[in-house]
Amino acid sequence: MRPRHLRRRGALAAAATTLAVLCAGQTLAAPQAAAAPVPALGREVRASTASEVHTAQDAAARAIAGALADPGWRARVRKAALASDEVAVTALADGALRTALAAADRRIAAAKGLAPDVGPLLRLRLGDPSMRAALTAGTEPWVAAATSDDGPVTAYDGKGRTHTLDARKAPARPVYVVDIDGSRALVAGLDVLHEELARRGVRSAGPAPEPEQTRSRAAAAGLWTTRITAVSLSDDQEPWIKGDAEIYTLVTGFGHDGKVRVDPVDMPYLDNDGTVYRPQQILVNWSSYKYDLADAVMMEEDGSTNYRDLAKAIAAVLLTVTDQGAYTPLVNALLDAIPDDWWTDDPDYVDSWYTLARTDSGTRYGARGNGWMTLEPYFVQEL
Repeated sequence: MRPRHLRRRGALAAAATTLAVLCAGQTLAAPQAAAAPVPALGREVRASTASEVHTAQDAAARAIAGALADPGWRARVRKAALASDEVAVTALADGALRTALAAADRRIAAAKGLAPDVGPLLRLRLGDPSMRAALTAGTEPWVAAATSDDGPVTAYDGKGRTHTLDARKAPARPVYVVDIDGSRALVAGLDVLHEELARRGVRSAGPAPEPEQTRSRAAAAGLWTTRITAVSLSDDQEPWIKGDAEIYTLVTGFGHDGKVRVDPVDMPYLDNDGTVYRPQQILVNWSSYKYDLADAVMMEEDGSTNYRDLAKAIAAVLLTVTDQGAYTPLVNALLDAIPDDWWTDDPDYVDSWYTLARTDSGTRYGARGNGWMTLEPYFVQEL
């Protein structure tokens, strides 16, 4: 299981105000980051990505539902769904159905800006644990695609008929939900994000010290990092149809060349919201940064994330921010880079942490109030 989407739509306006006030207070002692307009690619590209992904998932759901008329296939899917939280449904299928699902996989990968060889992305899961008893007893299941909003859910039965379900209340009838393998998509997506940022001139991942820093690091026989000793995220009671999400964090700061850098950090261990995890994970590698300050923006992967477009939007804004001899918080610049419509219905923003210092030790709460992290300085010794 992965953490549910951490979205509080009613709190978005308040969160934006809090972020603006906080950033204004922090920038009294530092030059203001250069502002840039949000890239025009925003809403159109996002809508296209979300539409393409959902259309492919919906077609897959309809095909799977039609195939359930075959008793053998129906039994195979039931056994797999009861045995695992997620079923690699393309591999489970055969014949014309496998061909159709493989085509949907490729369509989703293209819409998300991923390489065609990323592998099967479609996954099938039982919509809610409460449905297990009915499915075990042989009740005919319906099939629905995971949606990216809170509207009514359309499910298909084995005869091709449609049924409208409440997104907020799980039905008694078992429903198979066709979703995306978030772990696979996120790993591949962060690779794309890193490559695209680098191609557009934003350093990403891996230390890039100048000779003076290289010599001082060698003398110190190691490097300083910030390590996460505990982390927890809030529960916001998302609809049953949406399922789980994958969390990652974009760490930003100024590299030794004075240019902004963005380092993506995957956080696959965040299995359940409302739970405290103690990962001992390195969040910031300070050898990559000019100042002893950095910012962190926590995000989630969802079906409508196109990583190439995200990198393009981030680069367009962050490349306008220049080093003015003192640390400038970068959270607002990074949030400004996110297309407008990511904030309206289906935001991928979870929380943010301003001006993390190399010496920070203790619990830091996110600016949006959706999570907290306990941090400590950690010196990585050379072998």
